[in-house]
Amino acid sequence: METREVEYAIIGIGTAGLGAFSRIRKKTESLLLIQHGPYGTTCARVGCMPSKMLIAAGDLAHAIDEGAFFGIDGHYQVNGKRVFERLKQDRADKFVGSVLSYVDNIEDQYKVEGKATFVAPQTIDVAGKLRVKAKKIILACGSTPYVSAVFEPLRDELDTSDTIFELDDLPKSLAVVGLGVIALELGQAFHRLGVETTLYGRSGRIGSFTHPDMQREVLRTLQQELNIIPQGNFTKATKVADGYELTYLTSDGETVVKTYERVLLASGRASNLRSMNLENSGLVLDDRGLPEYDSLTMQCGTAPVFVAGDVTEDLPLWHEAYIEGRVAAASAISFPVRKEGKRTPGLGIYFTDPEMATVGTTYSSLDSEQVVIGRARMARGPRHEIYNDQRGMIQVYVDKEGGSLLGAEIFGRGAEHMAHVLVLAIEHKMTVGEILQMPVYHPSLEEVMKEALNNALFQLR
Repeated sequence: METREVEYAIIGIGTAGLGAFSRIRKKTESLLLIQHGPYGTTCARVGCMPSKMLIAAGDLAHAIDEGAFFGIDGHYQVNGKRVFERLKQDRADKFVGSVLSYVDNIEDQYKVEGKATFVAPQTIDVAGKLRVKAKKIILACGSTPYVSAVFEPLRDELDTSDTIFELDDLPKSLAVVGLGVIALELGQAFHRLGVETTLYGRSGRIGSFTHPDMQREVLRTLQQELNIIPQGNFTKATKVADGYELTYLTSDGETVVKTYERVLLASGRASNLRSMNLENSGLVLDDRGLPEYDSLTMQCGTAPVFVAGDVTEDLPLWHEAYIEGRVAAASAISFPVRKEGKRTPGLGIYFTDPEMATVGTTYSSLDSEQVVIGRARMARGPRHEIYNDQRGMIQVYVDKEGGSLLGAEIFGRGAEHMAHVLVLAIEHKMTVGEILQMPVYHPSLEEVMKEALNNALFQLR
């Protein structure tokens, strides 16, 4: 077996890995990229981009359905084949294609393909054909969809976010397992395109909000459109002639048995580190079986090993993966000297309708005795009235002593844009009073955000 010694080995050529490569390549030629599976990044291939293309189609159909309020009566027919033809073509040409072009321009001497596993600390086996000894290792090999035990026998037949976009047509019926971002975004899109869709939860939680009032608001609102069973467990999944028969036991003790043409498993993603034989890595593992790491350096303990992106199972977001890749690279370059990277305030967005956004510190991480909560309902906004969309609410979390904005949870039209305003305010450590000095145009969706901030300011005074 060939052995290759390098200063840096980067496992995974996705968003995090490429971010690390771009920084390290400026410092040395002694590095190697190791990739297992298709190129193109999770975001471009099976995540952010194709999901938003499907959502755009569903939202267009829904807008036509709702047109009567505005005196617009539309007649249309959903062509499932064309929906997926367009999705695949745009994905290949506009998103995956640009990533592949970048990877193709990386010299072959820096790339190798194959499954990477640890055989000893700082020693990687690549598909049984190559042994790589690296002084420093960056683990950025991403994640794969989580499959629970009840669905494991049907793993190769059921859909996940890795396979759902390869469909040639819309199914007649779909069961969505999960109530997180993938499940809610895709479940609503399929529903709006005419697919009989049911979403199943496990714990009763929905979305990412941590304040109980926001959780209740989301479930109540989305259940008005979608068939959601929020709490319970699947006890059986069987392949039958016309699809898949699922047995689900609700938290109330009711047994639901129903057959669907397709099943989408969307209850989270699992780190690909789990299949890398970490027991041979010499790293200290946490109670999940993943390496313990410092989020400011991305270093695993005191070892010259660094993690970035989805592998941590903590922040599976494109912008976080890119930041972590560069932080990990900077830390690896400076090793053994500790170098902290700059992390940004938390920002998460669900492109559901209404949208959901979380900003800064989550409510569950705050001391409720030390914060003021500013609230406002979207129904109070004149622009929301114009759109005939009064669903949702916003809560901002403000430090009771200093008046600085700590976090926010937003549910409603325009949430993604309000979130970007508020995360910038948190980044610059602005007080509520300072944020309110920003002009807000009338009528705009942001007027509801302003009302929530004013509500918090009134309580502070």
